[in-house]
Amino acid sequence: MAALRNAGLRAVLALSVSCLLWGAPASAAERLGPGPEGWAGDLSPISADQWSYDRAYHLLERAGFGGTPADVARLAAMTPEEAVSALVDYEGIDDSTLPAFDDSGAFTADMEPFPASRADAVRMARADGEAMGVKVKPGGDRPLQPVVNRFFYWLRANRLESVRAGQWWADRMVATPRPLEEKMALFWHGHFATSSDKVRDYRKMLQQRDLFARYATGNFRDLAVAVAKNPAMLVYLDAAQNVKALPNENFGREVLELFTMGIGNYSETDIREASRAFTGWTNDSMTFVVDEANHDEGEKTFLGKTGNFDGADIIDIALEKKSSARFIAGKLYRFFVSDEPNEAAIDGLAAVLYDNGYEIEPLLRTMFLSKDFYAPKSYASKVKGPVELVVSSCRKLGLDHVPGIPDFNETTYALGQELFYPPNVAGWAGGRSWVTPATLVDRGNFARSLLFPDIGAFKAPDRELPSIYREVADKIAEGYDITSATVEGKTMSMANEMAAADEDYNTRYGGYHGYVVAFERVKPIPRVPAEIDFTAMIDAAGLKTTEAVVDHFLTRLLSVPLAPGQRQAMVDFLTHELGTETVAEATSYLEEPVRALVHLIMSTPEFQLS
Repeated sequence: MAALRNAGLRAVLALSVSCLLWGAPASAAERLGPGPEGWAGDLSPISADQWSYDRAYHLLERAGFGGTPADVARLAAMTPEEAVSALVDYEGIDDSTLPAFDDSGAFTADMEPFPASRADAVRMARADGEAMGVKVKPGGDRPLQPVVNRFFYWLRANRLESVRAGQWWADRMVATPRPLEEKMALFWHGHFATSSDKVRDYRKMLQQRDLFARYATGNFRDLAVAVAKNPAMLVYLDAAQNVKALPNENFGREVLELFTMGIGNYSETDIREASRAFTGWTNDSMTFVVDEANHDEGEKTFLGKTGNFDGADIIDIALEKKSSARFIAGKLYRFFVSDEPNEAAIDGLAAVLYDNGYEIEPLLRTMFLSKDFYAPKSYASKVKGPVELVVSSCRKLGLDHVPGIPDFNETTYALGQELFYPPNVAGWAGGRSWVTPATLVDRGNFARSLLFPDIGAFKAPDRELPSIYREVADKIAEGYDITSATVEGKTMSMANEMAAADEDYNTRYGGYHGYVVAFERVKPIPRVPAEIDFTAMIDAAGLKTTEAVVDHFLTRLLSVPLAPGQRQAMVDFLTHELGTETVAEATSYLEEPVRALVHLIMSTPEFQLS
């Protein structure tokens, strides 16, 4: 049944990929492929004689982001235990060469507290005579314009720095010698989902990402408490509004529903009591603080226990329940193993997690070594998420960073995911939700843009004014005054002129001005296309025929072999493009046809699966 389900998923993918016809994957003598159906649910470890190149490939895909043939061969030469340890025991691996985020310095301390809206910024300025470090003009036109300009500047600057942070993190995923650390940080980013759209401070988002990496495979209880005290999460879940006099249930509800226990394992009363325990937990900029005056010191009754609990106590009590261990184990299983969970396997992994005091590493080690991990329902059955698709493509092609063309954030956004911008507190749904006819076309377009970048037509989205402000920019350049430049169309009526004379600020100009200043102060993303030399790869691998070239890139890029007819179609394509079966005869013009071949491979349904 599992094999049929996986074949069905591939069939769904194939409906939207027109370049090749789908067929059942063929077996290959050099590949063991997935284990027998009987391995499903079996957490006992596979043995050395059950280990192979393609199973090492599967491990590296799931526990990291894939890699080059040399990366896979290194793991394949080990025992299964050694291979898993090479990924899980990463603390001793030096990653000091990975660069820190290169902050543009766009933030200044007087920006806090940042108003929730333009209207709030204006109210603050009218009440106090200033806001965000900018004073109201004592005279002249539009006395509140500098305040409005400042408000929109930070919205724009934070957005630009956030996408730079996303690019930086993606670069880190591509280059890291510790791929499981970054894969786990990505998992926790979806589990403890927090969006820069609401936090409006890329510094807090980066601080949270570092938290996820630091606790990546460590103790879940320690991570959960650290996240509950993390400024990004405190802002995102309205902790400042959770006070003794009027508890806000947002944080308490999400801690139980999404972070620890899962729906059905607590009551509405438990939510209210948990929320009381978190009252007064807030932040002073980048630092966690407890506002004692607003913290409820009274007794709370939570999950049958009574005491003067605070937030850490609530998390401890929640984790005493085995249902919490099963909830966390289930999410990790769906992320790393299969969208269709095996209940027996999850029960076993939950027991490992609970018995080890919520240490994540023993669970991961058990999972990655288990026969269940290599069973048919687990093998090449998960649709790659957008970030994983881009990062794994780069790693498999031997790159050490994400190229600037195509744009990383624009690509993953079009495919349904953007780092630091999960859609809601539940994170990304993942699984088959990544698959739609539109996103499959976009996946093929990404492969083409990566391999055949149109440098002349490319426009950097982090330097592009939105269309609503382009006319404003044009009019300002032509010498129009602010009011005239921000009225739609080329002329102003007398009524508009009279209104303009009385306005305290011009919102549209503030939006435009915010972009202009943000572009000046925030560093641009380097726009260099991927430096890939396929001719050099072929030469280094000693490939002599078109058949050998096709097999090399199929093995390099796909978890499972193509059907014989598909593989032969690839060979025929390359042979036709080169005009020969012999690589040596086509060396002078080899590069572009091979790029076209790789584009075909990256557009197959199989490439979308890990």
